[in-house]
Amino acid sequence: MNGEAGTAPRPYAAGTSEPARLPRQRDTRPTAQTRLLVAVGTDKHRFDRLVDWLAQWHAKVDRPVTLTVQHGHTEAPQLPGAVPFLGHDDLQRAMADADLVVCHGGPATILEARRHGHLPIVVPRDPVHGEHVDDHQQLFARRLGAAGLVALCETREALHDALDAGHADPSRYAVAADPDAHEARRAAVARVGQIVEDLVARSTRRRPRWRTWPRSGRGTEEIR
Repeated sequence: MNGEAGTAPRPYAAGTSEPARLPRQRDTRPTAQTRLLVAVGTDKHRFDRLVDWLAQWHAKVDRPVTLTVQHGHTEAPQLPGAVPFLGHDDLQRAMADADLVVCHGGPATILEARRHGHLPIVVPRDPVHGEHVDDHQQLFARRLGAAGLVALCETREALHDALDAGHADPSRYAVAADPDAHEARRAAVARVGQIVEDLVARSTRRRPRWRTWPRSGRGTEEIR
């Protein structure tokens, strides 16, 4: 499942001609090795903390792991399966194939992971570390974590514990997949946008510095 860097730097390009896999119910039976997708999104800010924490965990893991690490603008890690960006279809295939998904706190990435049957392990970007322009990912991820919709990890120890648990038993991070949720997902993104805006407005007392970005030709949106 290792990804390959594309020749054109279009994060949401159509990808290969092979059809993307639809969301399916997770097969939670034990496998020879865990397939782990890590996605930091397309934001221009680096996310060194998440990539470094992953590398530290991978160095000590004692059973095989197949990695796909979409590291964005973060310096390429010395890990197998590292790729800057995944095309839309490639991301769909990676989500469908993965046993576990770790991602940043981008609402669209979280919603997509859940659509594919994952309880995503979420490490939100922190503006204190220069990972984003404000704290909307933290506010949003904490709200979802409190509701049990994500596994929130804001420290290295929490992430390593979650990865250890998922590596031992992937079913702990499986939810019901919904292959027909395209329109519902668009509506959910819009609702999420309002939630994020309200959270940030209350937190900063100023207009939030984010906006939705259309994915060309696909009718979906990314909230970074």
